[in-house]
Amino acid sequence: MTTIGIIGSGHIGGTLARLAAKHGYDVVVSNSRGPHTLVDLVAELGDRARAGTAAEAAEAGDLVVVSVPFHAVDQIPAEQLAGKVVIDTNNYYWERDGHVDAIDSGSTTSAEVLADHLGSAHVVKAFNHITAAHLGSQGVPSGTPGRRALAIAGDSEAAKATAAAFIDRIGFDVVDAGPLSEGWRYQRDLPAYGPELDAAGLTHALAAAAR
Repeated sequence: MTTIGIIGSGHIGGTLARLAAKHGYDVVVSNSRGPHTLVDLVAELGDRARAGTAAEAAEAGDLVVVSVPFHAVDQIPAEQLAGKVVIDTNNYYWERDGHVDAIDSGSTTSAEVLADHLGSAHVVKAFNHITAAHLGSQGVPSGTPGRRALAIAGDSEAAKATAAAFIDRIGFDVVDAGPLSEGWRYQRDLPAYGPELDAAGLTHALAAAAR
């Protein structure tokens, strides 16, 4: 049984924890305030869930979700994530995070910054262009007509396959946007960011993105 580690249990991270538990995964949740603040969430998730520190969630997870504000990515435990598949859900919002010249200029992306910090982890960008409410309510079985699609980007084909299998299991189709450097195509203010699109529609929106 795959264990999903969740680093950052806010709107998106908490929703993914609920979906993972619902679909039969073991879950270890964490946040910046400590395991004692996650008692209610763990009780809601049931016997398959427990709370831990970020390092413990990273260590326990076969697949680890990082869902923290961009300005906190340098606090993610790199050692425990070495060689693991890491899904990055965050967006860079300069109003909250402060300006980062390399991102503003387009020479890098928020997910690449996380990947650089983590080193050998295999980062896949996903879940950043859907609201937590829609993530928690719009998942449907594979093959359902009009099934909503979510984009992924990453430099490891095996890691993307792992992430895609998880996304499919919790109710969404997947569109591969390419390497991690192409993750900008579904960031804020671009056609793929927010709309409820099936795979064909999302593919078109990704192609329409312009920096």
